[in-house]
Amino acid sequence: MSKLLKENLQLLNNKIHIIGVTGGSGAGKTYLCKNLVNKFNDIEILKIKLDSYYFDLKHLPMKEREKNNFDHPSSFDFDLLYNDLKKLKKNIPIKIPIYDYKTHTRKSRYDLVDKKYCLILVEGILSLYNEQIRNMLYCSVYINISNEIRKNRRIARDLVSRDRTIESITKQYSETVEPMYRKYIEPTKKFADISIREISNNDKGYIELINKINSII
Repeated sequence: MSKLLKENLQLLNNKIHIIGVTGGSGAGKTYLCKNLVNKFNDIEILKIKLDSYYFDLKHLPMKEREKNNFDHPSSFDFDLLYNDLKKLKKNIPIKIPIYDYKTHTRKSRYDLVDKKYCLILVEGILSLYNEQIRNMLYCSVYINISNEIRKNRRIARDLVSRDRTIESITKQYSETVEPMYRKYIEPTKKFADISIREISNNDKGYIELINKINSII
């Protein structure tokens, strides 16, 4: 047995459970995580957004930053996330970067995590992409929502919270967001333990996830 495999088995066997939540942009990943935090408010749950681990582009001029494909795996610092998750599993404090979507840079401040959590939710479009991170997960979830719904949600979100024009949002969606979804995100569906179509008690996948969490608390 390799050293890495032994380490991953040790991390999986401790009492801190990590659940990966993925799906296309606008699928409802953040909403699902908030729903779980509210539903299980009697346990310690940490939410980690993969977006926090975007590479810092402050070394580039603004025009070059805006050309970056933020839906491509190369835009994310998976190594940093993996190491941070390992530290959390070992009860070692971490500093989660705070990403500024408007400037495409990491802010000078950070979110300090220095307490133990029973459950960690890692959510993002590529949270199941990296094999090392996948191997640390207790459970993985894919939210399977139609392209039309995801696009409309993306437009509504970016208009309000990311200071974008509808023209720039729709252009980015058609040129990078949806193509990258087909190429990199949708294929990770095969790694998911649970598939959710609707975040409600009428959805079999959602009920399965709730039962899965209940089994560890």
